[in-house]
Amino acid sequence: MQTAQGAVLTKTRGGKRSKMWIVFVIGAVLSWGVYGPALHKGQTALGSPLKALLGVGFAYFLIGVLVPVAGLSSQGGLTGFNTGGAVWSVIGGALGALGAVCIIWAFKSGGIPNIVMPLVFGGAPLVNVLVSMAMHPPKTAPNPLLYLGFLLAAAGGGIVLYYKPS
Repeated sequence: MQTAQGAVLTKTRGGKRSKMWIVFVIGAVLSWGVYGPALHKGQTALGSPLKALLGVGFAYFLIGVLVPVAGLSSQGGLTGFNTGGAVWSVIGGALGALGAVCIIWAFKSGGIPNIVMPLVFGGAPLVNVLVSMAMHPPKTAPNPLLYLGFLLAAAGGGIVLYYKPS
């Protein structure tokens, strides 16, 4: 469901907001939590970061192109794209692929999954909040506890890395 401005609304059931999104969050956490170790293992077995990136690209094509084409085709939704939405979607996809390249090269340069991935997934939410605030400025000044949260998230990531199993 979309508003006139194009914002996607959460579906409701009986007037209550659906909690189904939590299932997909858990799916993303599990998928991305295993992403680094699986990618590292593939890169090591293939002996080449570019061969591993090709595997990532193939998977992106299968899941990111064929699944939506099939789904949109079955709903008659392969028309009606707008330039702004298409451009931002491609930028988002390019940033995701660039992140994969950076992770692959981090592994190639000597990084290991139990160090690289906590840094990536600890730092990305901080960058996300800052960029989101810049793109969609809050109507009121952020609560100062936001900045305390940044410090605690960084400290928490440092503690996890410092005490990770060898």
